[in-house]
Amino acid sequence: MSSFEDWLPWLVLVFTAVSIILLLLPSSFGSEYRFVKTGSQSEVRVQLVVLGDIGRSPRIQYHALSIAKHKGLVDLIGYKASDLHPDIQTNPNVTVHSLAAAPGWLKTDKQWLFMFLAPLKVVHQTCSLFYALGYRTPPAKWLLVQNPPTIPTLLIAQIICFIRNTRLIIDWHNFGFSILGLKLGSGHPLVGLSELFERTFCAKASAHLVVSDAMGRVLKAHWRLRGPILTLHDRPFAHFQPFNENQRMDFLASCSETAFAIDEIRSGKTKVLVSSTSWTPDEDFSLLLAALLNYAKLAASTQRHLPDILAVITGKGPQKEAFLSNVKIMADQGRLKKVHLRTAWLSAEDYAKLLASADLGVSLHTSSSGVDLPMKVVDMLGVGLPVIGWNDFLSWPELIQDGINGRGFHTSAALSELLVGLFGQDSKQLKRLREGAMLEGKRRWDDEWDPIAGKLLGLCT
Repeated sequence: MSSFEDWLPWLVLVFTAVSIILLLLPSSFGSEYRFVKTGSQSEVRVQLVVLGDIGRSPRIQYHALSIAKHKGLVDLIGYKASDLHPDIQTNPNVTVHSLAAAPGWLKTDKQWLFMFLAPLKVVHQTCSLFYALGYRTPPAKWLLVQNPPTIPTLLIAQIICFIRNTRLIIDWHNFGFSILGLKLGSGHPLVGLSELFERTFCAKASAHLVVSDAMGRVLKAHWRLRGPILTLHDRPFAHFQPFNENQRMDFLASCSETAFAIDEIRSGKTKVLVSSTSWTPDEDFSLLLAALLNYAKLAASTQRHLPDILAVITGKGPQKEAFLSNVKIMADQGRLKKVHLRTAWLSAEDYAKLLASADLGVSLHTSSSGVDLPMKVVDMLGVGLPVIGWNDFLSWPELIQDGINGRGFHTSAALSELLVGLFGQDSKQLKRLREGAMLEGKRRWDDEWDPIAGKLLGLCT
């Protein structure tokens, strides 16, 4: 038998290795970093995480600004691929920590290649996110994570919260597995594994914020969650404000996408239609194109009184080029003579101004889960812009009251009929919808955030 002396070197080696690992792990270092004292007041530190482009994630930016407004300290973690809200960049209480983007060769739209590259991308994201949360930022009292993206965000968040004695809040925008189902099909094995992952690593969170009452009901009924589930509806931020007619015309005359038609817009011969998108599978812009084709056909034949439509679509994403190719084909065939279609990528300030200058907003968000809500509609209502949108999902009535602040459709024919009605004879209905949108838009982000998220974080009473 081996003597203790024989095992001693190995035991020393093991204990040394374990000690080194423990020393290298992120530490909470007690509570001194979780609360930063300034005079007689204690400031709460919060880590905010979105495993996506911060600039295209308005809700996480609004969280950051609200926390900072109430003297909290924010470490905002995500990818920095586009411009941030101006107040984020100048606020001394908000520190942005940019994640390293995955190599370009890990990105693909091909389903068979996605199966091989996705695990490698997850490894890259895991390392980048763990390092940012564990080493680049000081310990915090709270870690608020936007979900989705789900993998690997929820797992890393749980590990960091365990190591650093931090409380986890999940801010649910949708269900990650339902979005993956749009890409792979709902019956794909990876979608099932994604759902299992999501259910497993969300269960022990300290609290959950959801964007709709319908989502809250689904989580309460079918997910075994320990923490409270609180509905925090999206509301427009302060820079979304209505325009008077002079402001509207001034902006449209200065905007490159609309300036060419300013005389026709002033005279009422052209109406401005606006939509925004990330050009992802949960928004089918072929519906809009089909509706505009039918509108153009009617305006050129039996209903010549109809005004021209200038449709401006803002945003970036993978399906944009395919859509523009279809538009070019239709235009070359002479089928869009009464329709002018432009795409744009605008700053946050100019986007709000475009919405405030439009005649009508369109949402084509179809909802992969049936219980999320499109942020674009909230922004439109914030400037008093009436909205017509895809309404065939459970949570839609929480945002739009049909005939009061907007209208709904679920076919291209119904969308075309709405465009003809609102821009044709029934201008009174459009005016009523605008009045309803103005009323709905009066409730702002701070009104919603302070009594719910602010109270949860201990920043508001």
